[in-house]
Amino acid sequence: MNKNFKIIQINNENDIQKRLDIFLVEFFENKFPRAKIVSAIEKELFHINKKTTKPSHKLKLNDLIEFDLDKLNLFLNPDMTLIAWDFKLDIKYEDDDLLVINKPKEMLTHPTKYDREHTLCNALLNHCKDNLSNIDPDRPGIIHRLDKNTAGLIIVAKNNEAHEILSQQIKEKIAKRKYLAIALGEFKEKQGIINKPLIHYLKDDVKMTIAKENEGLNAITHYNVLEEYKGASLVELELKTGRTHQIRVHLASQNNPIFGDSLYGAKSFMRNEFYNLKTTEQLLQAYYISFIHPKTNKTMEFELKECEFSKDFIKVLNFLRSKNEH
Repeated sequence: MNKNFKIIQINNENDIQKRLDIFLVEFFENKFPRAKIVSAIEKELFHINKKTTKPSHKLKLNDLIEFDLDKLNLFLNPDMTLIAWDFKLDIKYEDDDLLVINKPKEMLTHPTKYDREHTLCNALLNHCKDNLSNIDPDRPGIIHRLDKNTAGLIIVAKNNEAHEILSQQIKEKIAKRKYLAIALGEFKEKQGIINKPLIHYLKDDVKMTIAKENEGLNAITHYNVLEEYKGASLVELELKTGRTHQIRVHLASQNNPIFGDSLYGAKSFMRNEFYNLKTTEQLLQAYYISFIHPKTNKTMEFELKECEFSKDFIKVLNFLRSKNEH
């Protein structure tokens, strides 16, 4: 059991028939305002006798109040230090200044309002302890990011000096990042440059779209079709800018959405023979990265083998290749 999972038994007569929210305000010695406690109860962070309840619940003798202290602290103190997560990382390289990680699919790079416990940051805290850059305390070690369902190589900084140098390399395009995507539809040109500015689809929404003229952020993607199949292609992509969802939006804008990418219209392109190939969103793989080491000035290059790609990517790629053989 989580060592920070707490159980309080009501055994004081003065607490019987007391409202739960008032009891908790007193229990935490007025450290948190009652409104915050009420909100935490409504978010089901407290259980009475293993059941959710209301702030107005009247306590009875021997009632058991249960809660996870770590989760409660994150809710009541959203800016507090992140919790380490015991997750085995796929580490491709590590020294005193940095790591190169093969991030799995379905993992957020850093904490968001949706998940503050099971991200790459949380796993890094478990592996590195205090040996991570803290330029952004809510994203320790993180220099650049990958979307939740984009798997592959990512650089992590262990100290602020390395963080600043590597960040500058990414900004100035000294660091190279290449991706592979399984894209749907036919490509008119086998090589090309997509130069279309991006803007948020709606204010504060994660979804992006192509901006109108003189609006949005500059975004440039180079692509090269490596293999062609019936209804899909294996495409190599290199970012010249690093905008949110850049590859996904750019490919969708020319009627080549990434296989499985429901946010950017892949469903309408899926042929009948693809329907049973269930995947967790987009098949996009960060397979190559290079940079100059911040201490040694040595050029570092890393490239994943196909067997190291996400299971979804390998499954669909093998299926498409087998179809081409018939």
